Amino acid sequence: MVFKRKVQILHLPQYSLSLIIIGGFYMSISTVSLKMMFFAIAGILSLNAGASAPSDSVKLYTPYLKISVAPGEAVDYSVDLINNSDVIRDAEITVSGVPASWNYTVKSGGFNVREISVLPGDKKSFTLRIEVPLKVNKGSYRFQVKAGDLDALPLTLIVASQGTYKTEFTTRQANMQGTSTSTFSFQTTINNLTVDNQHYALAADYPPGWIVTFKPNYQQATSVDVLANSKVDMGIDVNPPDNAKAGTYNIKVMVSTSASTASLDLEVVITGTYGLNLTTPTGLLSTSITAGETKRLDLVVLNTGSIDLVNVKLESGAPLNWELAFEPSRIDRIAPGESVQVKATLKAYKKAIAGDYVTTMDASTAESTSKITFRVTVKTPMLWGWIGVLIILGALGGVFYLFRKYGRR
Repeated sequence: MVFKRKVQILHLPQYSLSLIIIGGFYMSISTVSLKMMFFAIAGILSLNAGASAPSDSVKLYTPYLKISVAPGEAVDYSVDLINNSDVIRDAEITVSGVPASWNYTVKSGGFNVREISVLPGDKKSFTLRIEVPLKVNKGSYRFQVKAGDLDALPLTLIVASQGTYKTEFTTRQANMQGTSTSTFSFQTTINNLTVDNQHYALAADYPPGWIVTFKPNYQQATSVDVLANSKVDMGIDVNPPDNAKAGTYNIKVMVSTSASTASLDLEVVITGTYGLNLTTPTGLLSTSITAGETKRLDLVVLNTGSIDLVNVKLESGAPLNWELAFEPSRIDRIAPGESVQVKATLKAYKKAIAGDYVTTMDASTAESTSKITFRVTVKTPMLWGWIGVLIILGALGGVFYLFRKYGRR
């Protein structure tokens, strides 16, 4: 009978075999102390049987465990909570190890969640968003996502560069060249690398007589608002005075708040403008002259530009048989804003009849020209007037003589 009992229990689990053996032993011994020992051993074996259940029935999973980011960026992790057991599992979702200055949220189904329930053999997904601040040190940051005491998911964010708390003020083209009548339009960008919205005051340091205009978002303004970690494009128009001399000028523009300040050095190269004006000291462009006589005219050659005028030539267009000469007829150099006095000698044709005549005068360089038109009124000489009077009187005397001599016949 004992042999048959052993053969039957060979097919049972190990812990059942132990219980049966102990039970048989118990049946043969009926003392109270052995009964108590039996129940203690049975309890221990039952605990060991429960401990053999699977320990990985709930898992957290995401494919990207280590990510490189820049300061100010946000990372969205898609995490799966997987229930491999045959019962419903409830898990409290927590995140540990995130620096105090960082922000994070856990969302699922459009809601901020703290605890998730998963059916047997199913999974639920949630999103973990980690916001890296702008002011952060370069390095690796490790933290964990936990599903209660069921599982923990280690994650690492590598901040690739040192974070800042400042404003960047940049332009693609900081140097421009043109004449003093040009408008120099610079395109700039304000980059608010702070965690707060900023109100920037706009200012510039420039030479006297110049005009600097700020145009954020294509509108003229003296200040501009920029959202946190955002950019605004801004145009800057620089207008030099018309008499600005040739040279290089530096314009410093600044954007500033109570938290941060940035500046930009702009360079304007004035090549100069050519301006030439030929006129008279009084501005009067008319005169009178007697036929055959000579008259001196005062002229002024003025440099109205911002660059030296060199090799200024004076030429004329006088009526036929008239003479017009300049002294000097060529000017080597005239500085900006300066003038040179010129004498023009005009001689009318001796047989010119009375009336108005037009003569032109030109002052020119290779770059600029100025032309004036003079109206000249010609008068006959007094001698010819008296001769005319004498001829008339002689004619009248001849007529009178003829009447006296032949009038009685």
